[in-house]
Order: sequence, then structure tokens, then C-alpha cells
Amino acid sequence: MSDEKTLYKEDFLAWSKEQAAALRSAAHGGSNQKLDWENLAEEIESLGISQRSELKSQIRRVIEHLLKLEYSPASDPRMGWIESVGDARNEIEAVIEDSPSLRTEIASAIVAEMKRGSRKAIRELERYGEVDPVTLARIRATTYTVDQVLGDWFPPEPGKAPDGER
Repeated sequence: MSDEKTLYKEDFLAWSKEQAAALRSAAHGGSNQKLDWENLAEEIESLGISQRSELKSQIRRVIEHLLKLEYSPASDPRMGWIESVGDARNEIEAVIEDSPSLRTEIASAIVAEMKRGSRKAIRELERYGEVDPVTLARIRATTYTVDQVLGDWFPPEPGKAPDGER
């Protein structure tokens, strides 16, 4: 049992998958316990799934605000977007600390969330008349790397020379 307790502390997602499988196995093994085995297994499994959802949500938030920082000429909301990116990066770090096995899913989550994050950024920028057809095409073509999403990188302000290549 100490291995399960260690796994619980070190990788919640892996623990939840393991425990759900163990509950299903116990149910098929004919345990005489009067428990709703399948629903218990699903609930335990969903706890781990919620961590994956949280990871994707925070990645989407980073992407949305990086896009706004990159393509919006507005100066006033920039600090709020920068703070939001920093907060989301901290949340991602916390999720990964709780479930290190999610680290292997970060790159694919970024690819999946680029579309959703860009859609949200486009809607917000359109609201303020900041999207023309050229900008729209550039936003849709933008991709970010794992280092850009999780690291300290921020895009240069529109109209300013970049410090390096993206």
C-alpha cells in the first residue's frame, strides 16, 4: 500500500488511473463488498481527468493572451495580459507538480489549444476593431512552442523590433 500512497503524492493522474483499474478489477473479481464499483472507478478516474482539463484550460489562457500581446496595438490591457500569462504558467506548474505524467501531454495540448485560444483571442480583438484580414490570417497561422508557452517568453509589442526570433 505504501507504493500507492507514494504514487498518490508524486503523480495524482497516474494514481487515479491505477486506482480506477484496481476498482474495476475488484468488481470483476467478485468482491462481496456492496459498492458501486464501476461508478466508484469512474469517479476516481475523473479526478485525474480534471487535472488534464485544468492543464488544457491554462494552456489555452496562455495562448490567448500571448496572441493578444503579439497582435493587439492597445497599450492599456497589456499588463493585465502579462499578469494573466504569468498566473496561468504558475497554475500549469502546480498541475505538473501534482501529476508529472501530464508533462508528456503538454506539446499535444498546445497544438490542440492553439485553435481554441486563437478563436478566443480573435473574438476579443474583433470586439475592439483590431483584426483586419491580414492580421486574422497571421493569428491563425501562429504557433507557439512548449518553451514559449511555459517559459518566460513574451512576444514583442506590435511595431517594436523583436529581441530574437520566435
